[in-house]
Amino acid sequence: MHRKNVLYIQEGMQTHRRFARLVAELDADFQVAQPSRLAEMLPEADLVICATANIRSGAIVELEQMLRNEDGAALLLIVEHEGLKTLRLPTRIPVDFVLPTSPDAEVVIRIRHLLWPAEESSSADFITVDSMAINLSTYQVLVEGAPVDFTYLEYALLAFLVTHPGHAYSRDTLLSRVWGFEYYGGSRTVDVHVRRVRSKLGNELATHLRTVRGVGYMWE
Repeated sequence: MHRKNVLYIQEGMQTHRRFARLVAELDADFQVAQPSRLAEMLPEADLVICATANIRSGAIVELEQMLRNEDGAALLLIVEHEGLKTLRLPTRIPVDFVLPTSPDAEVVIRIRHLLWPAEESSSADFITVDSMAINLSTYQVLVEGAPVDFTYLEYALLAFLVTHPGHAYSRDTLLSRVWGFEYYGGSRTVDVHVRRVRSKLGNELATHLRTVRGVGYMWE
């Protein structure tokens, strides 16, 4: 993948640190722009990230036109839960959205797809471990060639651990980095999802998902 430029529209006091960290995991540069400087910085952008809660009504339409004029710049909207009821995505530019509570793994995938749409099936999107294959582009998991029916939270947990092998993570860290919010039920909810993931993977693959006593879990 070749290097791209990501522009984050900073409005008010919302933080851009999370997105800066996630973009850093990809082969892309990250810049912050105040709305007043957007027009001058936009020509260098391949992707614009914008929180809909912090822009006035009708601004998305204007932003769509500006990006359309830039020939290929894409848009990622950060949408609050209550904003989903009235959300209308632009149709003339590449666009996607995430929730503030979307897990890091999902946000990275959506950013990658907007930046490199022609490389959705690149080898970087596939991970194989023994008889398991994970397609990070389509959220699919195959075991011995057969699809496994994971819930989204189960998939997100598995994908995060598999893409960070050899590192032990506490339950609280997994809640924060995988699911992005304080999930109902507390950190012990992670234990429930780990058991379900192990059960669906089968005995052989489940041995890779280790319990680290006094810490949490890791994939090896």
